Amino acid sequence: MSTSLTRTETLSLLSLSAACIGIIANTFQGDGEPLIASLAFSGLAFSLSFGMIRWLGDVFMKAGLKGKDMSKLRSVEIPECMGAVCAIVYLLVLIIFIPFPFYKDIVAATSGGGNRDRVFEPELVELVETGRLLHKFPHNKLASYLSAILSLQSIVLLGVGDDLFDIRWRHKVLIPAFASIPMLIVYFVDFGVTSIVIPTPLRPYFGSLFDLGSLYYLYMAALAIFAPNSINILAGINGIEVSQSLCIAFLILLNDLLYLLPFSSPPHPATDSHLFSLYLLLPFIGVSLALLYHNTYPARVFVGDTYCYFAGMVFAVDGILGHFSKTLWLLLMPQVFNFVYSAPQLFHLVPCPRHRLPRFNARTGLLEPSVAEFKKPLARPIQMGMKLLHSLYLLRIKEDEKGNVIESTNFTIINLWLVWFGPMREDKLCISLTVFQACCGLVGLFIRHRLALWVFTQDNK
Repeated sequence: MSTSLTRTETLSLLSLSAACIGIIANTFQGDGEPLIASLAFSGLAFSLSFGMIRWLGDVFMKAGLKGKDMSKLRSVEIPECMGAVCAIVYLLVLIIFIPFPFYKDIVAATSGGGNRDRVFEPELVELVETGRLLHKFPHNKLASYLSAILSLQSIVLLGVGDDLFDIRWRHKVLIPAFASIPMLIVYFVDFGVTSIVIPTPLRPYFGSLFDLGSLYYLYMAALAIFAPNSINILAGINGIEVSQSLCIAFLILLNDLLYLLPFSSPPHPATDSHLFSLYLLLPFIGVSLALLYHNTYPARVFVGDTYCYFAGMVFAVDGILGHFSKTLWLLLMPQVFNFVYSAPQLFHLVPCPRHRLPRFNARTGLLEPSVAEFKKPLARPIQMGMKLLHSLYLLRIKEDEKGNVIESTNFTIINLWLVWFGPMREDKLCISLTVFQACCGLVGLFIRHRLALWVFTQDNK
């Protein structure tokens, strides 16, 4: 991969950066315009990520962060762990963006801002000197924003550690739960709602609301564990990690816009929550688009585990602090299916090879389902389950003359897709899976905002 930008790329990135800086500077002419500023910062995040991925390729390879693309005819080494670059750019953008969502509040709550032209009555002087009217500042919103940054920083550290030291899955699977502690504490202090709405047919028995109490926090911790690991499990071909993450991000963006458009007065009660969601999503989309350009087929860089954990935690933080975690599950349906489908191998009910990515056929140039071979007979219930999946076209197995299962395709949605549709070129496989992700997400939004009305009295949109 070339480590320098072409002249066209350089001019394009400089033009984009200059336009974004101009937009950011112009926002201060009004009330800060945080949403416009966030869009501009997302453009800067794209430019910076694009350039740094290109410039740091050789540096990463010299440090040993490199790998071979095993699904190519000519297996060459390319830089790995480039998701860490995007994650760091993303975090820096979030930190620099901190003043913008609170610009109006800062101006209104400080004597050096919106109060500088005010003539204070003598009885207010003491109040200004002791507190500067900071009791009007939305400290709860700032705490939520900072807890999101802290949780994301923690998960990035996990990802980098995994890329550097190749931590075993059973050792790292619960670590996202610890990274989620800051945002769960802020959720408890700021929002604290642990009740769920009961479907209309069940209300005569359970009432309209049911309080889960501490179980609700276990549920949110489970989401924080699942989201990062689910992106990491659905991986193995060029572009799939970034493509599925971008697809989910755009679906969440669409859900946010359903609450924000058209802008009305008074605003929707969930406006602040979904604006908060956009502030986290837009820079993520910016850095991910830059990474996708370099990771799409044929990949010039690998994203590494850092990106998978970082992307999943962005969604978890977004859903929890944006108060739409149940909607997020609907957008993660392919990831949920892939996890359930992979469970027999993940929990070693069925032998699991080190890598389960599809097998590259050098003769045809296509990807085929990879297989696991079983040297010892599997338990009878396991074999019966695998034969049932085979009859339902959810698995492909081979049996010996005694009827024992001796080989099966690996339990991932990528291999299952190849079982269903046959050998496929890598880029077409990635595109078709991304389209499947988008369709499932749109169905999820339809269920959330239309079919849910069959069992609930109203849609909070």
